[in-house]
Amino acid sequence: MYIAISGNIGSGKTSLTEILTERLGATPLYEEIANPYIADFYEDMRRWSFNFQVYFLGSRMNQGLRIRQAEGFIVQDRTIYEDAHIFASNLHEMGLMSSRDFDTYMKIFGLSANLVPTPDLLIYLRASVPTLVSQILKRGRSYEMGIDLDYLKRLNNKYNDWIDNIYEGRVLTLDIDRQDFIMEPAIIDDLVARIHALETELSAR
Repeated sequence: MYIAISGNIGSGKTSLTEILTERLGATPLYEEIANPYIADFYEDMRRWSFNFQVYFLGSRMNQGLRIRQAEGFIVQDRTIYEDAHIFASNLHEMGLMSSRDFDTYMKIFGLSANLVPTPDLLIYLRASVPTLVSQILKRGRSYEMGIDLDYLKRLNNKYNDWIDNIYEGRVLTLDIDRQDFIMEPAIIDDLVARIHALETELSAR
């Protein structure tokens, strides 16, 4: 069963991936934070946006091929769809990725997305900008310290539109402002119960 964790920067995707991996005995697929363009990107988004996004797209494509071959539970930290519909799209709208680069990127994405499986369940971590900022500061990654608040807000708007109007798969939303799954274990218990119920449903088909 393929479970994907989606959400803005600082929403708690990696933490939830770790927890579900342990609870489900799953294989985790984490976002590759060692993107060699990441520091340059946060210093000069206009110059490095295309390189930055294409690197993530290739990484996500490799994960998709691994998911096709894997057995049991798979938990993925962010999907290939977010790279295109959230991050690349936002950079283009902000004038930080040229139309030429964006069109090229979307053609590569279109080919890639057809080769990777769709999640059986997408868990969306919805969080306000103040919550995101608080969690970003707690984890203390140096390259994230200067993230613009307007940038986070734009990404949030993109995420909500994608979940509400674009993504067609099965979605379970956690409101991170009100549902602190780190401090409230019952939230994880309920989530795991729902996942097992869905696993039973899918197996019966």
